[in-house]
Amino acid sequence: MSNPLKYAVFGAGSWATAIVKMLCENLDEVGWYMRSAYTKEHLLKEQHNPNYLSSVEFHLEQLKISNDINEIADYADVLFFVIPSAFINAELEKLNIDITNKTIVSAVKGIIPESGLLVGEHFNEHYKVPFESIAVIAGPCHAEEVALERLSYLTISCWDSKKAQQIADSLSSNYIKTKITDDVIGVEYGVMLKNIYAIAAGIAHGLGYGDNFQSVLMSNAIREMKRFIKKMHKMKRNINNSAYLGDLLVTGYSVFSRNRMFGNMIGKGYTVKSAQMEMNMVAEGYYATKSAYLLNEKNVKKTRLPIINAVYAILYENKNPKKVFKKLTEKLD
Repeated sequence: MSNPLKYAVFGAGSWATAIVKMLCENLDEVGWYMRSAYTKEHLLKEQHNPNYLSSVEFHLEQLKISNDINEIADYADVLFFVIPSAFINAELEKLNIDITNKTIVSAVKGIIPESGLLVGEHFNEHYKVPFESIAVIAGPCHAEEVALERLSYLTISCWDSKKAQQIADSLSSNYIKTKITDDVIGVEYGVMLKNIYAIAAGIAHGLGYGDNFQSVLMSNAIREMKRFIKKMHKMKRNINNSAYLGDLLVTGYSVFSRNRMFGNMIGKGYTVKSAQMEMNMVAEGYYATKSAYLLNEKNVKKTRLPIINAVYAILYENKNPKKVFKKLTEKLD
């Protein structure tokens, strides 16, 4: 009988903490890499993350915690990366062990700025991990509701269906339902783009637009997402599935959405810097906006992306949100 696979999570934010909680429902031991020594020591003493989802208490005998990324990478067979896209490259540069035989699971939700690649592409090109050993997690699922053990859904995408199912089984519980798909690239773009549209929803709310406009905005957002993903990776997919539309809706509407919160602050007149400082959390959509915009600009035949372009103009060109959204309203249907 073969030994069971060992799993580890890299990151210490809310989503990383939620994934550790889910894995602990099924596994005797879970590896956990966190950069902060303070976070590690607090967790070992108080049994919870001091900064995120502090209501979740862990059984310490289930956790193998370390501030050494190589120790945890060497320990596990399946590596969940849940580090914000803006910081993951700096963490990966600390790796000095061979991870080509590991299964990589991305919960990063963005493009790596230094390489301009999706997380899976980055691991394949820079760390020689085969595409068949790379998986992506999509929602719709907020970490805060995982902490409360409210019924939530996950989609695990991997070209190797056996590996996808193994990962799905490791996360499943009475409050977590899972499904698998082989649309790795489409799902990875989807989890990146939905954060941009959540910022747009937040800006609209901050500017005083109501539910009627929000419904039109989200309707246009899912069609824009479809055009973008189809341009980047053409294959048969149903954009109305939960991994795309469901994840978009929960991120665009939920009070737990940090990207919507960030957008709301921008709509109310905060500068980008002041909103980021006050939130004390990373809004992935900020970085995703620039990545998506530049990817489209590189195309010989650009895709029509009025919402992404509007968010980019506000966040990166310092355009007036009120004026930009007034023009955007004329482009939606």
